[in-house]
Amino acid sequence: MTSARILNSDEVPQALTACAANRDGFQEDYPFESHWMEIDGRFIHFVDQGQGPVLLMVHGNPTWSFAWRRLVRDLSSEYRVIVIDHLGCGFSEKPQTDEYALDNHIGRLVAFVEQLDLNDVTLFAHDWGGAIGMGCAGRVPDRFRRFVLMNTAAFRSQRIPLRIAVCRIPLLGTIALRAWNLFSLAALWMAAEQPLSPAARKGLIAPYDNWANRVAVKEFVHDIPLQQSHRSYAALKAVEDGLKQFQHSPMLLVWGMKDWCFSPEFYREFCERFPEAERHPITDAGHYIFEDAHDELLTTAREFLHRTESEGAPPA
Repeated sequence: MTSARILNSDEVPQALTACAANRDGFQEDYPFESHWMEIDGRFIHFVDQGQGPVLLMVHGNPTWSFAWRRLVRDLSSEYRVIVIDHLGCGFSEKPQTDEYALDNHIGRLVAFVEQLDLNDVTLFAHDWGGAIGMGCAGRVPDRFRRFVLMNTAAFRSQRIPLRIAVCRIPLLGTIALRAWNLFSLAALWMAAEQPLSPAARKGLIAPYDNWANRVAVKEFVHDIPLQQSHRSYAALKAVEDGLKQFQHSPMLLVWGMKDWCFSPEFYREFCERFPEAERHPITDAGHYIFEDAHDELLTTAREFLHRTESEGAPPA
């Protein structure tokens, strides 16, 4: 059974608190207080801002909680916004052991949600956050009631861009991802259609500054299950099988249609799986939709949240 407990600051290793305190170049963009939870002996960093209905934001690869910074800032006046850094990401611990399979990420998120006793949760998910977040919702469905999904997947697919497939080549891919940091650096200009601000560029890659700290970036790339023999194939199938229980839940699909990774084909599959979902494609945004179209994303999400405030809520 997964164990979890919220930590006081003096219980967190100094190396982690020092890393979280060093926000040179992006402090104004990411001024939030750091919190940590210990899950199965690992230290997980998270942000917890505001009060009200819970918005749980789950990032992908190679991002971290920094990606949600403007939504945290803009929505925490009305909501309790909670943003987790996956193990190996952001300001969380980055062990060099084999703990990065999809099932492990989902299990940690379930423990996180249960430890904080979150209910009536609205999930915001991007990239790998879709599989991890929907996997968590599938395991504790009574705790979730609304979903805002963007440029993500939560089902099996054989679609994998060549530029990502190359990063999975043994040895060559490891060197590219961990020694040269090519995946994270390339994302700064390949994942966004608009030039990123200096603070955004600095913040997005800040936690991935050496070989050891890039372990999860590499593991996420290698965890894409294309064959039944893959370590995460069964876990992703379970996530996919669990989607149908949310077919009638309030859902908003916001999609950057210039995304070459989670392309419009993924958007169309979500639309087929969730025919009742509200849809908001953004034609000139790419994968980093929170950078390319923040204002439109915020307005659309806020309208959805206000409109569906009572939909799907448990009876009083």
